[in-house]
Amino acid sequence: MKIEIRAARAEDAETACDVMRRSILECCVDDHHHDQTLLAAWLGNKTPEMVRTWFDASPNICMVATHDDVVQGVAAMSRAGKICVVYIAPESRFQGMGSALIAALEARALELGVRNLHAASTSNARTFFARHGFIEAGTVETPYGLQAISFSKQLPLSAVRRCPCGAAAA
Repeated sequence: MKIEIRAARAEDAETACDVMRRSILECCVDDHHHDQTLLAAWLGNKTPEMVRTWFDASPNICMVATHDDVVQGVAAMSRAGKICVVYIAPESRFQGMGSALIAALEARALELGVRNLHAASTSNARTFFARHGFIEAGTVETPYGLQAISFSKQLPLSAVRRCPCGAAAA
């Protein structure tokens, strides 16, 4: 399978939203346990209109993974290194899309001079983040009431571009 990772575009919002919603509903059952109140809160901001605003917001780095030009994965990170979104379409899991998206976010973080990444993970994605070098740092409650696992990862100093004055280049 040929995977392409690229910056998310406004026209990707509807498909990316569908990927996020299906991933939550089908792959995160161990986290939401079909609790309709929690699901309503978790899915509440997963609308095409809202996703389009995320893709258009300059503070966010939003990426999509495509196969045959169809969005199958989506990831987003703040410019400060907070990974907010990593979702893969249920039928496309375990094919390298999540790994490729994380690698793209890490590369972008390094370009921005960001060395520390943070994520709040579902129990479903716990192994994924650990496999990619993230260290578990306790639990946090998400804005929609889910107990999530806090992860962090320090990117290697040698990979951060530096200007002659010693500061990280942006």
